[in-house]
Amino acid sequence: MTQKHITDTTKNRTGQSSDRIAYLMATYAVAIVFFLFFRIINTLVFCSSRDVELDGLYWKALLKGWQFDTLVCCFIMAIPSAMILAGELCRIRRRTYYAVAHHIIVTLFIVCFFACAADIPYFNYFFNHLNSFAVDWGGDAGIVVGMIVKEPTYLIFLLLFLLVAVGYWFLMRYFYRRYLRTEHIAFMRVGYATVATVIISLLVFAGMRGKPFAKSPLDTVDATFSSNAFLNKIGLNPVFTLIKSIEDRNENDRKNRQVSFMNDAEAERLATEAIALTQPAPASVNAVTLPEGTNVVVVLMESMSAQKVGFLNPESDLTPCLDQLMQQSLVFTEAYSAGTHTHDGIFSSLYGYPAILSQNQLMLNPAMCGLPQAFLSQGYDTWFFVPHNAEYDNMDQFLSSNGFQHIVDQLDYDYSQAAGIWGVPDHVMFDKAIQMLGKRDTTHPFLVTLLTCSDHGPYVFPDGIDLQPRHDEMKQKMVEYADWSIGRFMRQAAQQPWFKNTLFVFVADHGASLDHTYDMSLSHHHEPLFYYFPGQLQPERIDRPAMQIDLTPTLLAMMPFPWDNRTMGIDLVRQQRPYAFFNSDNMVGVVDGKEWFWLYRTGENRESLYRYKKQDTHDMLATQKNTADSMRSYALSQIQHTQTQLRSGETACN
Repeated sequence: MTQKHITDTTKNRTGQSSDRIAYLMATYAVAIVFFLFFRIINTLVFCSSRDVELDGLYWKALLKGWQFDTLVCCFIMAIPSAMILAGELCRIRRRTYYAVAHHIIVTLFIVCFFACAADIPYFNYFFNHLNSFAVDWGGDAGIVVGMIVKEPTYLIFLLLFLLVAVGYWFLMRYFYRRYLRTEHIAFMRVGYATVATVIISLLVFAGMRGKPFAKSPLDTVDATFSSNAFLNKIGLNPVFTLIKSIEDRNENDRKNRQVSFMNDAEAERLATEAIALTQPAPASVNAVTLPEGTNVVVVLMESMSAQKVGFLNPESDLTPCLDQLMQQSLVFTEAYSAGTHTHDGIFSSLYGYPAILSQNQLMLNPAMCGLPQAFLSQGYDTWFFVPHNAEYDNMDQFLSSNGFQHIVDQLDYDYSQAAGIWGVPDHVMFDKAIQMLGKRDTTHPFLVTLLTCSDHGPYVFPDGIDLQPRHDEMKQKMVEYADWSIGRFMRQAAQQPWFKNTLFVFVADHGASLDHTYDMSLSHHHEPLFYYFPGQLQPERIDRPAMQIDLTPTLLAMMPFPWDNRTMGIDLVRQQRPYAFFNSDNMVGVVDGKEWFWLYRTGENRESLYRYKKQDTHDMLATQKNTADSMRSYALSQIQHTQTQLRSGETACN
């Protein structure tokens, strides 16, 4: 084609339309379709294994999703759009110029689609979209990489991403070649180009705000439109939630991640008032003092939600061993974990302080004065068993500097027995504990903590064991295995000379996200807590609110030596608290054990009050203000005051 012909063609095509504008429109439309595709896949995956009611309002969730998807699209397309529109106005013909804009768009959207694919299993597990906590590797990137590589379902979503990425790349290459690559593509007349630039710029700016006619930009709270927690969440774009939470977390980092519900003096005053609400409990047959030299074994059970345990949930048949133990134990049926991470469970169970939203106290490594120090001061040997690398979440540094003399981790096991990224299976860890306790110095009693991990994905069902699971689904099989390994451990322990003088305490590090009635999954916190000591503790069921932080003072109140309770917990046998509170990264919950559940979403500064025992999703905040105020003050003041004590060093032993 001659230069004259190109010029003539350009003149003939110069007018009201432009292929560059068509490219931008096609780019936006394609991205919206792909985001919609991932949202529908996420819905199908989540609902396939759960009884989720869409209430006929799913279309409205998709409409909300379009708003959040548009916001993400506009942020990604802002700079490339400016480049392309500038090229239109300035008559830029260089192919390289438009290629740069095109590749920026394609690269960024492919990254977004990777986030959408990763969000599907994350949402399915946590009932939350990707956030900054999803990329918090706890000091061990190898474990996180292993979770992805060794979990088959994760590989399915990785394959889904690869297929989408390849398809998207070819589709966008087609639009690029058609609308941008050819040098003789015509330009719009300057007047039309100017008008188009202004209109598109305004649309992009409006899209970046999400709510063009509102004072504030689009936020997570704007996804809420019904009483259905799933519908309120499925509209959110995981790229939006991830970036938003990273921004919030960076802001917290600049403030040393300090929570700020109120000033410290007010928090101390209200926390003191909250603690004063603790009342004497009704008489219990287990208000006893245990014999001198009583050994203690604490079993921290990975993800053992109360919903999995038949003693607490008659519909479950997964835990016959735990059920049998609980029938002979002092059981607290309304116990709640402090958080949703293992580091929260370790910190709160053993040291008696609440979790504080996104803070990982094991990584911060404060000086504490909890369960191991109390026993260490009485001449006990203190042990902590973990099946994987104790460096994960800085466990080894925190525990060794806070009362544990012996930490047994993956270096102490036969490497050939490892089964996945979580190290050895639970029963192998229990075997090691039996072996090492048999070789200990018997002149000293012991405190042993055992952290199980097998009931955490990626799941590996051990070979060569005499368990025949009743269920085929892997998650249920792993619960059966976790229960079987505990039963096997207890049978072995019963053959040891130390068994008859040993108190066993069972608690979960946290529950599992199995119930999705509310934005905060209560099954992720509701957990078993029971004390087993035949001949010393009588079977008893206590249905009052209990917290993970109460484990330590309740246990130490039974011991025959004096102990000054400096924790935030109480002796659940002799005292009763009005509420149990807990938090999950960016949400705080409070229950009264009978009727009310108060939920506070910190990022949105929004609270609700529900009749959770009836699974009622109607927000009763407006009509039950006094109840909500009491629950809010009770939880937030104690969380804030805990932070003050940790920061000032008041939690350390004298």
